[in-house]
Amino acid sequence: MAFDYAIVHLKFTIPLAAILTLICYPILTRIHLFQITALIILAFTATLPWDSYLIKTGVWTYPPEVIIGPKWLGIPYEELFFFVIQTYITSLIYILFNKPLLHAKYLRSQRNAEPWIVWTKLAGQVFLLAVTLFGACCVKKGGEVTYIGLILVWAPPFALITWTMAGRFIISLPLACTAFPILLPTLYLWLVDELALGRGTWSIENGTKLGQCLFGVLEIEEATFFLVTNTLIVFGLATFDQYLAVIYAFPHLFPEVPQSPTPLMLLQGRFTGKSKYDMKRIEGIDEAVSRLKAKSRSFYLASSAFTGRLRIDLVLLYSFCRMADDLIDNATTEQEIKTWVAKLIQYLDFHYVYNKGSGKIVHRLTVDRPRLAAFIEQEFPESARSALQLLPTLILPGEPLYLLIDGFRMDSQFNVESSDKFPIKTEDDLVAYGRRVAGTVGELCVALIVHHCGDHLTPKQITDLLDSSREMGIALQYVNIARDITTDAKISRVYLPTSWLKESGLTPEMVIENTFRPEIARLRERLLSKAFDMYRHARPVMQSIPDSARGPMIVAVENYMEIGRVLGERDFLEARDATRATVPKGRRMWVAAKALMSS
Repeated sequence: MAFDYAIVHLKFTIPLAAILTLICYPILTRIHLFQITALIILAFTATLPWDSYLIKTGVWTYPPEVIIGPKWLGIPYEELFFFVIQTYITSLIYILFNKPLLHAKYLRSQRNAEPWIVWTKLAGQVFLLAVTLFGACCVKKGGEVTYIGLILVWAPPFALITWTMAGRFIISLPLACTAFPILLPTLYLWLVDELALGRGTWSIENGTKLGQCLFGVLEIEEATFFLVTNTLIVFGLATFDQYLAVIYAFPHLFPEVPQSPTPLMLLQGRFTGKSKYDMKRIEGIDEAVSRLKAKSRSFYLASSAFTGRLRIDLVLLYSFCRMADDLIDNATTEQEIKTWVAKLIQYLDFHYVYNKGSGKIVHRLTVDRPRLAAFIEQEFPESARSALQLLPTLILPGEPLYLLIDGFRMDSQFNVESSDKFPIKTEDDLVAYGRRVAGTVGELCVALIVHHCGDHLTPKQITDLLDSSREMGIALQYVNIARDITTDAKISRVYLPTSWLKESGLTPEMVIENTFRPEIARLRERLLSKAFDMYRHARPVMQSIPDSARGPMIVAVENYMEIGRVLGERDFLEARDATRATVPKGRRMWVAAKALMSS
């Protein structure tokens, strides 16, 4: 009885698994845990008989003096643990690289894929089949090619199954999101194996191996084993993600999706015909992600912390907000502004109606879909259509959407020559503006969260959350204004209340002329002070957000408030070359991790 093999785990595999667990803990969800558990069970079940055969036939041996002793089917417990720990490590690395991705957008290749994707998948199938046949020939021949043959006749068939099911999806993913989760643990385990073989912890019998080493004493067969097993794990995880994406992406196929889809739903996702996929929706999701990535780094980072259909709906909501803002903001005449505002309100009127009895804006009982589709097609540019078609109006309240459009109208007044070119005259105007363009967005986000994961919330909790979301939205808008004083001045916009400027002996025109004045620095501090007062008032209420959405929502808020903290650290009278305060990527990641851990 000895502990050499156990020490390998204590020194190399368990510490790495622990570090990865700490790193991934803030972003792990129940569905991730289910995914990892399922892969461990599959990997263990698939490897157990194969490994047992290697030992029984004398291909692989473990000297008695290096293992604790207990075995199952001839396999030492330390080796059985290796099946589990390797799968766990590789799974966590895969999750780290794939968490930023919205997998639904990569379903575009499922129908009418580009020729290179089709041919790459076919080439992969042919390659895996050929490797399997080559492995069978090696096993039949025996001798020095026995072990490599046993690896190739065992692993490639499993890879062929997953590649056949999810090959197009795997090819569509960014290469780094599949290659690195395969290569990083492979390289690490090669080094571990090199040390273990050098110490004699396990060995391959002479006469069953090629006798060639990749480097040092690392046998070619062992290097191949780790490469193919990590490939199997990543292919399995990607296949899982493909069918999760199907479940989340298509409400017409899966109207109700729990936070953790059941195995039965995954099977339904697997066997749902691709002809039923709504590919226009996938294209719209792709456009929404691109718009989000281009327009807001903070929200793009925060959105990756959300999961499932909630994440998709939040991205679609942001896409609509950005699209509507751009349509109105890019208008150059007052008449053009009025035209776009009228069209957007008309679009909302297809979905909502004012109820005189309750005095509230409510959903229409029915929506004339053909007329709505024709209206969007005729009245809006192609770049705006998917955002209008995919906005989840069925689960969004109408009032904040109307207010949002009015906020964009208010914003656009800076673009036209009029007597009201600087519409934010008082602090009340500033609050009203913030309520329209940002408080509404906070309210809409909370409405989506309540719909998707707020079953246990009481009416009072929902009301409190909606109130605090409006206040927090205004706080974030104040930070945005404070950050962009110089940037906005360059396009003749001044969001600081005219009454504040007057108190400091300034006019909007003077701000446009030169933003690096002591008076403006003090007004920026005043604005940030109000932003942080609102933040401190609204932040505690966020703790009542459901668990699955609380962390990501706090990430979104904290990343934006961090901009305010950076502003507080800067001396704008000295930093005359600076136009916008930005949070370094490393700091954003730290803020996100801290927010997730504390939530």
